[in-house]
Amino acid sequence: MRYLVQNANIIHIQTGEHSKSDILISNGLIETIKPTIDPTQFDGTVIDFSNKWIIPGLIDMHVHIKEGFAHLLTASGVTTVRNTAGNVIELSDMINAPANATTPRIYSADRLIDGPPGNWGETGPYNINLDDSNLARKEVQRQVALGADFIKVYGWLEKDVMAAVVEEARKYNKDVSCDLLQSYDVTAVHAANMGILWNEHCSGVIQSIFPNWSMKSKKNVWEQIEWDNPPEEKIHEVCLQLFEKDVIMCPTMILFDQLNRLENYWEIKNIVTEKMKQNKGLMQQWEYVLSHPDSLRKTGIQKIWNQKIAKIYADIGGCVVAGTDSPAGIFNPPGMGLHREMQLFVEAGFSNLEALQSATIHAAKALKNEQLGNVKEGAIADLVVLNSNPLEHIEATQDIAMIFKGGKPFMQQELLAQVPSEKIIKEKMKTFLARFEETTLPVYYEDT
Repeated sequence: MRYLVQNANIIHIQTGEHSKSDILISNGLIETIKPTIDPTQFDGTVIDFSNKWIIPGLIDMHVHIKEGFAHLLTASGVTTVRNTAGNVIELSDMINAPANATTPRIYSADRLIDGPPGNWGETGPYNINLDDSNLARKEVQRQVALGADFIKVYGWLEKDVMAAVVEEARKYNKDVSCDLLQSYDVTAVHAANMGILWNEHCSGVIQSIFPNWSMKSKKNVWEQIEWDNPPEEKIHEVCLQLFEKDVIMCPTMILFDQLNRLENYWEIKNIVTEKMKQNKGLMQQWEYVLSHPDSLRKTGIQKIWNQKIAKIYADIGGCVVAGTDSPAGIFNPPGMGLHREMQLFVEAGFSNLEALQSATIHAAKALKNEQLGNVKEGAIADLVVLNSNPLEHIEATQDIAMIFKGGKPFMQQELLAQVPSEKIIKEKMKTFLARFEETTLPVYYEDT
């Protein structure tokens, strides 16, 4: 199908300039952008977007996506996601979906690799706990064979085992991502020196500055850190070391902000979040997590550090991309959370354009797919049509008129109508668990 989009205000995401132009979309790609295109010479559907603003489809660089809420992301203008741990077998239908599917395009890790006893419990479909380098190498091989786009490691993994994961992943040209929030042994600098490219949550930087601190430290150690006044010079020193290794930072500011706010969490009321509230599993999960405020405060107190690290790293030229960790934490809404993330980027000192770039062109470059994240000829036609200019106020990204995914236009209501029922999700979960058992060979765990 071909579409002619007329009279749109296109934001040129690389420069921040904007121009009124027509866009010809064909076969899922942006074929032509011109000041005017004669509709009488066009065979297809014409859509007039006078007084509308167009930005590239948004990219959430840190999610844990499930089919039960995937359409919430697309309806929020999030057309691509980076799934930082989950199970590629469970997500296979969405991963292999056509470019114009109603769910986001997915780049995914498989289950995270952690050290025993495991931050997320015993070994299962979503995590594996290892203390043996040979077994860690075999797990990397298993994930690569299943089609994982990258490998995710967690903070309780010992240094030598983590290094083995990185070395094995390199053999298959797979990048490694680390979450060091819970780490007491591996710092951000250690991970960078191992060759880990992706740092989630700006994690491990505090441990690089305060080696005696970890999430399990006693109260007197926590009190030695000025949580409201991070030492910029020391952060700068650590960031320079990470920059030398080309580390990509994904701060997930919304995670820390929501946990810092607790009962006063940020929320937005619109068609997407109203649909989200029908997902009983999500709402019950967040309510349960919120009932344990003491443990949440330990993460929430790091909010200012998280934002300061991201801004300092960007200022020295480091790559900082937007991600949410949705639905982790509390009331971290799939899709709409990325709009809050961009607000928090601006709060941290980024310009509106820089916030938009973190969720578009910078994210696409980090994914090594420059057909995404830009409105240009030859790009994939993932577009978000807005009712006002986000360069004037970043909150404008939340007011969506239409979404194009892989060249196909959707109204938000259309996408939300595709959310599967709880019954369908339960049936798919049974199928997935059976498939997972078939692909996990017992012998894999026995012989090192």
